[in-house]
Amino acid sequence: MKVCVTEKPSVARDIAAILGATDRHDGYYEGNGYQVTWTFGHLCELKEPADYTDLWRRWSLGALPMVPQRFGIKLIDNDGYKRQFGVIKSLIAGADEVINCGDAGQEGELIQRWVYQKAECRVPVRRLWISSLTDESIREGFGQLKPGSDFNNLYFAGLSRAIGDWMLGMNATRLYTLQYAQSRNVLSIGRVQTPTLALIVARQREIDNFVPQDYWEIKTLYRGATFSSTKGRYSTEADAQAVLESIKAAPLTVTSIAAKKGREAPPRLFDLTSLQVECNKKFSFSADVTLKLIQSLYEKKVTTYPRVDTTYLSDDIYPKVPGILKAMSPYAPLAAPVLAGKIPKSKKVFDNSKVTDHHAIIPTNVDPVRAALSRDEKLVYDLVAKRFIAAFYPDCQFLATTVMADINGHEFKATGKQIENEGWRAVYAGAKDAKQAADGDEASGGVLPPMVKGESGPHEPSLAKKATQPPKLYTEGTLLRAMETAGKLVDDEALRDAMKENGIGRPSTRAAIIETLFKRHYIRKERKSLVPTPAGMQLIDTIKDPLLKSAKLTGLWENKLRKIERGEFAAQQFIDELKQMVSEIVLTVLRDHSGTNIVVEDDKPKKPAGGQAAAKKPRRPRIKSIEEIPCPLCGKGHLVKGRTAYGCSEYASGCRMLLPFDQYAPTLTPAKLRTLVEKSFKKDKKQ
Repeated sequence: MKVCVTEKPSVARDIAAILGATDRHDGYYEGNGYQVTWTFGHLCELKEPADYTDLWRRWSLGALPMVPQRFGIKLIDNDGYKRQFGVIKSLIAGADEVINCGDAGQEGELIQRWVYQKAECRVPVRRLWISSLTDESIREGFGQLKPGSDFNNLYFAGLSRAIGDWMLGMNATRLYTLQYAQSRNVLSIGRVQTPTLALIVARQREIDNFVPQDYWEIKTLYRGATFSSTKGRYSTEADAQAVLESIKAAPLTVTSIAAKKGREAPPRLFDLTSLQVECNKKFSFSADVTLKLIQSLYEKKVTTYPRVDTTYLSDDIYPKVPGILKAMSPYAPLAAPVLAGKIPKSKKVFDNSKVTDHHAIIPTNVDPVRAALSRDEKLVYDLVAKRFIAAFYPDCQFLATTVMADINGHEFKATGKQIENEGWRAVYAGAKDAKQAADGDEASGGVLPPMVKGESGPHEPSLAKKATQPPKLYTEGTLLRAMETAGKLVDDEALRDAMKENGIGRPSTRAAIIETLFKRHYIRKERKSLVPTPAGMQLIDTIKDPLLKSAKLTGLWENKLRKIERGEFAAQQFIDELKQMVSEIVLTVLRDHSGTNIVVEDDKPKKPAGGQAAAKKPRRPRIKSIEEIPCPLCGKGHLVKGRTAYGCSEYASGCRMLLPFDQYAPTLTPAKLRTLVEKSFKKDKKQ
């Protein structure tokens, strides 16, 4: 018997129908040698701190850092989840083979592996890896099943991400809450969420501290065309007024005319981030809403897998393009010119080197009319469909004209742009502006009247006072772009592609991060803009350690996770580095807060050789050694008593055991202290 495990009941139903597993049972389908069951997304999660030891049940500085020797998983405490897991476990126990039909991505791989691990799977596992849920794609996928081991690195990357988030989130949240929180409020800190909040707070601070500067601009109208002074901005009104007076009575003389032909390629296909940016700009959809809509379109079989970070297609998609275009019945008039001839195969669209697990988001060969789409789903589908069709239209051709002029020794310039062949812009005909309809950018320049070099005539000059503007608040769209490039402002698409590996978070997780900041009341929305709340700003101010709020550093961690996925970096090394970092963060905060280090040293200073009196130096806090009590954490050292806490004599060798005096009183006798420590660590010793 072959057991197929999908991520959702709806996907299980579709796969079961194709495989001929038509008999419905409680929690699975069966037939034709297959049993098809499902999860509900995550059924398992990493264990909570209290699951490892009673010492971590209570929030205590002395228990930090919490770093389990070996991380474990557990079932999520939900009766429905537990019941479905029981079904999966019993099916796997009687299986000859398991087919992993989970979502074809890092998170989907992690979800499935944890379930198989918890179910004690001992049979071979193969992987269904598909980019759409159409019947054709599913059949092709089952004809090309791959060994589950081919995706080990994908799992290791997902596991490393989960463990990293646990270690930093659990430790930093407890650390800062215990040290700095007031009124029992939890200060939530995360590996990705905190640097993202830091970006929003930094932008708000830039705006708050911005001091506007006045400047003046001179323009003049000649034959319906606007000429601007090439000097740009004038810093004083007197300088600008002097220029204005000198050109008022003088004629404008055209000194040169340059016309240059240009081409504008179709906008790139969508990855998840660019689709979220576009939907936020056009429809004010949040990143989370857009993700849910495109996920629904994927499950309704009309678009391909959405959680992608590439804007390219692999070569094997090229033969399928005609079928996809023909299936998009509402767009038949737009698709007709493409289908009328040989479909172009541009490197800007098809590039295997830019595609890893999945290609860009495109329509499938399922007619959207049959899918019963909601209004919002239709809006998102329209963006994807038109972007796909436009990719196979010719470039837009235009004529860019620059006219230079002189007015009494002062240089002015006018520019214009004339469309000669609209090319892909025809896909967006009827929109207010084709370029804006395609990707939100404004078209530049209008059509200039015919002019000749040397012509001269009167003009209408004007002087305008303006002021420098502060940077704009983030919208969800611009924040997604900032997360993609680790906080750097990048407009060039090619450069943006190169920076994606160092972005904050992944396309599939960024929406959830933003939603988390909303839920924890660290940010709020003002119309379309994101504004930090006082709590959010206070949290960033409280966090002194740049490691916790650095967009650049978080981007480097993401880069390592991607390398783990490709087998270029060891998962254990990533986890070891995070362990070290977490330990350093904890110790740094505790030292800054208490003003002392736990160091073992003699009570009496040693005299220098020769009997000379030692120069007076500030003495460190005296540390009392309690040798009869072994360290309950490392077992190698023994307890020492500092000024604010008990520690371990092996501190210098890396033991981070710390028992603060607010929980283990400094007045305890060694015997009472030993009894209390042994009681606290009793359960941990049994494990």
